[in-house]
Amino acid sequence: MTSSTAIYPGSFDPPTWGHVDLIRRAVRIFDTVTVAVTTNYEKRSLFTVKERVEMLQAITSDLPGARVASFHGLTVDFAQECNARAIVRGLRAISDFEFEHSMAVTNQKLNEDVDTVCLMPSEAYLFLSSRVVKEVASFGGDVSPFVPPLVAERLREKFGEHKGS
Repeated sequence: MTSSTAIYPGSFDPPTWGHVDLIRRAVRIFDTVTVAVTTNYEKRSLFTVKERVEMLQAITSDLPGARVASFHGLTVDFAQECNARAIVRGLRAISDFEFEHSMAVTNQKLNEDVDTVCLMPSEAYLFLSSRVVKEVASFGGDVSPFVPPLVAERLREKFGEHKGS
């Protein structure tokens, strides 16, 4: 039996229960899944890449086959570095499809040996996004239904007395 490796790239700013859901499901499909943390230059990050990597390492430590790393550059190049045959992506709603389809086609043109595998999140996480979590946290709202306890704590530390600003 051959082993299978995938990467699950994203900004994970911050990691949510939706991300954890996809990681858990991906490690059931692939022997190794590297959660690949990168910077999305179209968004202003709340957490540094190092902080996001540390949080993801902590919240996935119970998942055999999951590892966390950061990368800079093209996703397909990082996939090749990891000997990954697949890129895992989440599709929350129809609105995600066009973007993910475009990225999958582009990545296939860049490296035809790497396929994109889209997973649908569990129903509870269909409309969960890091952007919404950050907005709720910025106003002092309870983010515990949306993120692991460690992430909720880090969000409270980040926003602290700056609630609503």
